Amino acid sequence: MLATLTLFLGLPLALATEPQSCAPLVPITFDNTTIPQILGQWFYIASASRYPPHLAELRAVTFAAFSCSPGSHEDELNCTKIIRMNETCVVKNSKIQVFQQNSTMAHVADNRVVSMARLIQSDKDLLILNHINIDFPSLSLSARTPNVSKEHMEEFKAHLQCLGFSEEEVFYTSTEHACPLPGDEDNADPQLG
Repeated sequence: MLATLTLFLGLPLALATEPQSCAPLVPITFDNTTIPQILGQWFYIASASRYPPHLAELRAVTFAAFSCSPGSHEDELNCTKIIRMNETCVVKNSKIQVFQQNSTMAHVADNRVVSMARLIQSDKDLLILNHINIDFPSLSLSARTPNVSKEHMEEFKAHLQCLGFSEEEVFYTSTEHACPLPGDEDNADPQLG
């Protein structure tokens, strides 16, 4: 009887302390309908990485937005990224090469591959990228708008937790530090360059 009572009272406590089950990061399978969905403007929301060269940049970035347009090839996108690093706005042009056969994307700048990533299945207005060409976990979140819903942020944080990241390892951007976007000449920043 005592053993049954102990089991009955202890079971809820044991179940409550079980770690959260982690859903796998399921990449999107690229096809001819995927690439057009990536086109347009995106706002960089948050990121976490354990790759030492990325950490210094993540700490310095306070705002970032990027826009993708069709490239010169079917599986290529032109990207213009506007970043505020510390107090300076910087514009960077690069390309994204899409490899449909293995559903990966390569970010190419200065004629070299800077990173490789898989686009993780999520809402159509989110880009959750799992960076894969390094031996350190890295995940980033971008969205069509500068803010995301609480549910979308919780989804991203759950992925981060499953990869072993703590809240202290997540870097966020803010529209408080926004740089003017192309076509926003009324709010031109004299430091943009």
